[in-house]
Formats: sequence, C-alpha cells, structure tokens
Amino acid sequence: MNEQARQINDTLSATHPSVYESLSALGKAIYFPKVGILNQSAEAKKRAHTYNATIGIATEEGVPMHLGVLQQPLSAYDPVDLYPYAPPEGKPALRQAWRTKLLADNPTLQHVSFGQPIVTHALTHGLSIAADLFVEAEDAVIMPDKNWENYELIFGVRRGASLVTFPLYDEHGRFHAHALKEAILAQQPRGKAIVLLNFPNNPTGYTPTEAEAQAIIVALEAGAKAGITLIVLMDDAYFGLFYEDCIQESLFGRLIGIHPRILPIKIDGATKEEFVWGFRVGFITYGSDNPTVNDILEQKTLGIIRSVISSASHPSQTFILQALQHPQFAQQRAEKVALLRMRAERVKALLTSGAYEDAWSFYPFNSGYFMCLKLRHVHAETLRQTLLAQHGIGTIALGDTDLRIAFSCIEMVDLAPLFDRIYACAKSLMPQ
Repeated sequence: MNEQARQINDTLSATHPSVYESLSALGKAIYFPKVGILNQSAEAKKRAHTYNATIGIATEEGVPMHLGVLQQPLSAYDPVDLYPYAPPEGKPALRQAWRTKLLADNPTLQHVSFGQPIVTHALTHGLSIAADLFVEAEDAVIMPDKNWENYELIFGVRRGASLVTFPLYDEHGRFHAHALKEAILAQQPRGKAIVLLNFPNNPTGYTPTEAEAQAIIVALEAGAKAGITLIVLMDDAYFGLFYEDCIQESLFGRLIGIHPRILPIKIDGATKEEFVWGFRVGFITYGSDNPTVNDILEQKTLGIIRSVISSASHPSQTFILQALQHPQFAQQRAEKVALLRMRAERVKALLTSGAYEDAWSFYPFNSGYFMCLKLRHVHAETLRQTLLAQHGIGTIALGDTDLRIAFSCIEMVDLAPLFDRIYACAKSLMPQ
C-alpha cells in the first residue's frame, strides 16, 4: 500500500474506526497524490514567476490557446474560465457557491458541521465514487423496491454488492419505515450496510412527510444501536422539486452526528435541480461531524476522480457558477418549479377524477418529475409497446404492473389527452 494511503488510513482508523472499517479495499488503497505532477504544478503556479513549463495545456500571449470558432460564441467568458483543466475537486468558487446554496436550502445544515462539496461529473459519477469507496463484493446495499435501474449497474454489476430491497410504500401508501428498519437489522451479522435513499423518488415522485422522515431516522438509529455501521447515501437528484405534504429539505443534515455509526453522504447536482442535464455537474458532500473524517474522505475522493476522469468539465462549472451568482437565479428557478408543481397538480386532479379507476390506481406522489400508474388488468410492457407502436406515446414499463409517466416533459394542455389515450389503449387490451 502506498505510504500516503497508509498515513491517512492510520489517521482515519484512530479518529473514526467504524468509518475506516466500512471502506472497501479500493477505499482503503486510494489516496490523492501529495507529490508528483499535480503537486509540482501547484508549486510552480505559485512560484514560477519567470517561466512555468509544468502546465499540461498550451498557452498563447498569456492566455490559454483556443480556436476563434469556439471562443466567438463564448465571448462573454474569459478563456481562463473555459479552456484550462479545472481542479480535480472543482472550481473553488463553485464549491463555495454550492455550499452556500446547501445552507440556504437546508436550514438544518446551519447547525452542524459537514464537508465542502466536491464537483463530480453529475450524479451517476457521485454515486459511483461512493460505491468505489465503501462497497465491497457482497456488501448489502439497501434501497426501496421502486428505484432507478442504474443502481444495479453502479452497485451490483460494478462493485458486486448484494442489492436488498424493501417496499417503498406500506399498506396505507406511506413510506414503509418499518420495512427499512427490518432490512437494516437483517444485516447485523455483517456489521455494515449501505442505505440508499432517493427523494424525490425516481420512478414514483414520492418524498416522505415530516412524520415519515422521523420514522426513517428512528430506523437508521436502531440499526446503528444494533452495531451496524451505516453509510447512508442521499441521492438528491431532484432536490427542491417539492410540491405538497412532504419535507422541504434533505435528510442529510438531520443525520449528521446522530450516531457514530451513521455516515450520511449527500449526492446532488445542478443536473436536474437547475435544469441543465447536459452540463453534467454534480456534487458529493460528506456528513461526518468530525472535520478530520471529512477531510480524509475528500482526499480519497480526489484520488478516485484523478484516477478516472482527472477533473470535471471546466466550462460547465463556469456556466453553473455564473448562474448561481446571478441576481435572477432564485426567481427564475422558482418559476420553473411552480410550473412543474402545476403539472403535478393537474395530473393528480385527472387521476382522482374517477375516470380511469377501472384501468389503474396510482402510487402516491408529491414531488419530482414522475409518477407511476399501477395497472389493474394489463401487463405494463404490453401496454408500453402498444402505446408506442399504435399511438406514438412513450412511457416506461417497470415490472409487471407499473408504468412511469414523466409529466415533467408534457405541456399542461397535453396532460389530459395523454392520460385519455393511455386509458383508451389500456381498455382495448383488457380481457373482455
């Protein structure tokens, strides 16, 4: 093992043994080089006043070399904010701006200590980093049965984890905190589990109520008190898109410091929160109440970033930073959230009108981009294929009964015709 990795591992083991023990073999071995090219380049940037021949880019007349055909449409931006490599951890100003946003959006965070957000190449990359750090083959990754299919690739295929699911909803259509608790306690022989929570949920568009959030915390505490180290990953991809009857902030802040065996990690980003899907800018933030633990995990994260992508896109980070600093940012974002809320309300009004009850029920939803129908008599994949082939309507089939509808990409005037056509198609496939 590299001596730099050994040193930070010794510090982490002495500072927080349960977190150290929960690291994967890769998580223990990885480190961010303090010597070598990056370190020498950083020294040269500060001290090479005559010539700096360390930078792995080309320059011309004191600025990064660039093509006019690229710079012309980007003329509002300084070339230095577009063309050079961004630091592996991301632009410092962007990291600070995102931290400021986290504090404003999550009041609980104002009373706890947490790490500085690190820029990732969107959320999939952030989840992958957490998996690399903490997931070993056969480790249990606990998640609701309604989940994003990419989790299987990230945690199951790439890391060989055992994926443990529990029912998202109980018999009353509420978050099934008791099932979560049972799934956690079942891992007592392992002494470790990764819990993956995604709110607003993809595919159902559900976020817990205040009472359900408290029940989730109780379930996690029960596992920790039973001797299970819990790495709690908060996939907050759709954060802030809260419409009704649900908590208005991430559980991340509420989990910091509640038990030594609970380490919350927040994975979020501008991708969906700021409607810039193609920019691929995300963040990973560690939630230990011990700054030394956060610092070591951040060093290891930089090692993973350095070894996989080196750094995330610099132009995208510049664009996001400028947006966050713009005086109209909050207002413009609120307008888009309000529009999505109106669409969600319209969908709920349609589904509760009684017009479709013989064809489906629907899972509770109160946030996010999506909702899910629960078909009564028709196989979901059969309906999906028929809708696509005969009506030119695209939906997502999940399992035998569930059909995901993304109201986020359907105009208000088109919502009623959409559901009417889905209903008519379902009726045509139902046994006579």
